[in-house]
Amino acid sequence: MKKITIILPDLRGGGAERLHIHLANDWVARGFSVEIVLMQKTGELLSLISPSIALFELSVDQIRKAIWPLQVHFKHSRPDIILSAMWPLTSATVIAWFLSGRYGCLFLSDHCLLSVSRTEELRVSQYYLKSLIQITYPFATGIIAVSQGVKNDLCWLGNLSQARVKVIYNPAATGIPTQIESATLREKLWGNGFAKHILSVGALKKIKDHACLIRAFALLPADIDSKLTILGDGPLRIDLETLVNELGLQARVFMPGFVTNPYPWFQTADLFVLSSQCEGFGNVIVEALECGVPVVSTDCPSGPAEILENGRYGKLVPINDPSAMSSAILASLTTSHDRQALMKRAEDFSVHNISNQYLEYFHTGSV
Repeated sequence: MKKITIILPDLRGGGAERLHIHLANDWVARGFSVEIVLMQKTGELLSLISPSIALFELSVDQIRKAIWPLQVHFKHSRPDIILSAMWPLTSATVIAWFLSGRYGCLFLSDHCLLSVSRTEELRVSQYYLKSLIQITYPFATGIIAVSQGVKNDLCWLGNLSQARVKVIYNPAATGIPTQIESATLREKLWGNGFAKHILSVGALKKIKDHACLIRAFALLPADIDSKLTILGDGPLRIDLETLVNELGLQARVFMPGFVTNPYPWFQTADLFVLSSQCEGFGNVIVEALECGVPVVSTDCPSGPAEILENGRYGKLVPINDPSAMSSAILASLTTSHDRQALMKRAEDFSVHNISNQYLEYFHTGSV
């Protein structure tokens, strides 16, 4: 029985963290020995881990401090497969792997456009980012990108050949019930008095550009009796609440915060909207499709167009364009949709299918 070790910073409510839990739970159900190693044992998603999965905490608050305890853990645990995600933890894992004697096969996984996030979130120089990737990534057994766009970006940064990086989409379709929830639940979540329910899910931060969505919502005709709910939390909450007040939308825009299980919201929504300026993949789009909910998304780099097949399964609009987004929202709300076709597309990103692709890649170690 192979032993798989997954390495993450923590288990806060992000898409990368959630997808690794889906994979880990699937692998342990298939009979693999699975452990998750965290820099810090914290996060809203801890409760979703199968009790059959071993959980280890490095008890460090900085990436560089994780290297020594990681190599000690590798020597003790001796995994067959190591899967490390989210740079710069990936590069630190390579160093720890070397120091431990290179136990098992090491796979690295990236989930965002690092060339963009380096300025927006990581706040490191391009020289540092490129240098560290170019020094460490070539030693990995395999490298995974969650979309073609992420792959292209990573190959450019790391001076890696296209054949060196494998695209494996995220396991965002989890097999939840696909029936439309009851009117009672809809009223409980959304309240009374609204004919149309528009949903968005994502952290309240700049790159998600919820301000564009709120402005687009404000442009909808008055006879579209609709409510907008944005699930998520983050540093821009006060700014977004201020914008809602300035536009007089207090009774029609709701921001309840982070929700561990957003599926009841998806199942009671009439439309899902993604307003991001940039995405690595876009798990929430798949989650909406799985529930048969039509989608409007910005055509941002790099995941949405790949998921929606360039507009076949949803509308794509330019980033930071409230007018175009509002028009697409209006068109989607006033057009009938083939729910079965949307749900069928989501199956391409099922946990079972994506898990198989990971296991096959682990076995071959090459594209």
